[in-house]
Amino acid sequence: MADGLSIREVAEQTGLAPGTIRMWEQRHGFPSPRRTASGYRRYDPDDVATLRRARAHRQRGLSVSAALERARETGGASDHPSIYAAVAASDHGARPQVLRKSTLVALSRAIEHELLARAAAPVLFAAFQRERFYRALEPRYRRLARHADAATVFADFPVLRRPSGAPVEVPIAEGAALANEWAVIVDAPGYAACLLAWEQPGAIEPEGPQDGERRFEAIWTIDPRATRRAAQAAARLAGNADAEYGDRLAELLADRPLAMEQPAPALTALTNRLLAYVEAAGGR
Repeated sequence: MADGLSIREVAEQTGLAPGTIRMWEQRHGFPSPRRTASGYRRYDPDDVATLRRARAHRQRGLSVSAALERARETGGASDHPSIYAAVAASDHGARPQVLRKSTLVALSRAIEHELLARAAAPVLFAAFQRERFYRALEPRYRRLARHADAATVFADFPVLRRPSGAPVEVPIAEGAALANEWAVIVDAPGYAACLLAWEQPGAIEPEGPQDGERRFEAIWTIDPRATRRAAQAAARLAGNADAEYGDRLAELLADRPLAMEQPAPALTALTNRLLAYVEAAGGR
């Protein structure tokens, strides 16, 4: 319709009942439709996209208020998209879990080391929040980059850098959703895995005595389609900093087959590595 979508049309396009849409509007302030002269609600296409993302977040277990907030923060064409939200809003077959930082470290190591054991020519992305977190692991990521078709790391770097024999360093813009996220993404023809998380607000000081107890809402999966979605979101982020590099990443991802191997062996190997690292951490 020229003056916007009716609530019935929005319901049909989002799978939400009209009563649910009205309830969210009244209780949570979204959507906020225009009104015609006769008092009918009229919605924009952006409202439909946001409601679809919110519905997906609800199906992953978020509260209505949290789902709406996340959906509005991470709109599809945002200049600073959230990698976590790109996968959380898709059918990835995994529910978000609240995990300690120490568990994320163990799972990240398992994914990284499984990459070295299994993956040929991966496209690799990782998000570290702070540059100092990456520098502590830079030797490991230089080794990983030697096996990769492309390797990209995000942190609060001052400038974009392309160091020889190392991942491309992409700055995270101030205020970007990624500044609060953790990511390890491996997209290879024979192996796909991704760990995505966002840090929950809390009083624990990073790198303080209780650093390992910091809490993150996390998704991890070896689903190749979900991993590809995460990789594509990361490539778009890299393209915001360097359009030519972003185009190269997009071409690499477009040309490579999905990792369609039967998931059971990969999951078994990855889980065994994870358990070993968790056990080692607990013994210290």
